[in-house]
Amino acid sequence: MTGDRPGEDDLVRLIRTLVRRSAPGLLAGIGDDCAVLETRGGASLLATTDLLVEDVHFRRRWAEPADIGAKALAVNVSDIAAMGGTPRWALVGLGCPQGTGTDEIEAFYEGALVVADAHGVVIVGGDTSTSPAGWLVSVTLLGDAVRPVLRSTARPGNVVAVTGTLGQAAAGLAILERETAPRDVDPARLDEVTAAHLRPRPRVQEGRWLADAGGVTAMMDLSDGLATDLARLIVESDVGARIDVDRLPIAEATRIVAEALDVDPVDWATGGGEDYELLVVCEPGTLGQLADGLAKATGTTLSAVGEITAGSGTRWLDGLGRAVAVAPGFEHFRG
Repeated sequence: MTGDRPGEDDLVRLIRTLVRRSAPGLLAGIGDDCAVLETRGGASLLATTDLLVEDVHFRRRWAEPADIGAKALAVNVSDIAAMGGTPRWALVGLGCPQGTGTDEIEAFYEGALVVADAHGVVIVGGDTSTSPAGWLVSVTLLGDAVRPVLRSTARPGNVVAVTGTLGQAAAGLAILERETAPRDVDPARLDEVTAAHLRPRPRVQEGRWLADAGGVTAMMDLSDGLATDLARLIVESDVGARIDVDRLPIAEATRIVAEALDVDPVDWATGGGEDYELLVVCEPGTLGQLADGLAKATGTTLSAVGEITAGSGTRWLDGLGRAVAVAPGFEHFRG
């Protein structure tokens, strides 16, 4: 931590040091997508919470209350998915500025319930408050898993893979931030990328399937970008990684928007964030079986992008093995 402007990971390390203690029933605490708690029924209880703040995670200029509600649930559901778990019960805290209408509150919960109902989640409580500066949403989600998949169990020689495609949410954000949309891009392509930002789809079915399939050694969701989130996983596992940027799966719509805006789509894929895909680490001999089985079971692709190595840090390489610089992921406390 440096000076008076710590980064998010600095704060997590500080809090982890302050509160670190063992306790009966605590299987995994700070440092993973969810806390893992022992229960009497055999399955582990998963607990996660996420905070969404106006003008940090969304802007009311383009995010409707229903979008905010849907996203608030989705990002928490994604944490449960990253552990290979099943989401169950949500507590929703909502702070709104004075003057917020009942219709806006109803729309918020309607959006939240679309995601909750899709994944069998029941909203069981929460809190409300007036907010002096914009909307603020805090969701706590509980779920369960028979065999939770952690971030801390990757091993050298394992394959690094990702579900779906990367960079689409960042492309959507770039479009939403513009005053006018690029005229030379099909509106359907624009809708595709903006929807990825406004209404992310957590990979719950995929996470459960991968956890049960065998061969997956570590997993997490991609909320802050591959560069940032992979760094967190390898720190927890005390390993390094090597990534081939030419193998990163990038959707055609994302590439089209990137070309229109004169942006390198790889920057969005490594640093854009909010894709909520799964970062999957697996044994090399199981990759083909996992990719084929996941596609058949869920319709979702699994693409190998690199491998876990001994040592520390991530080496980013092009197809010829040359080192390349990549865009860093999202940092909540970046000035």
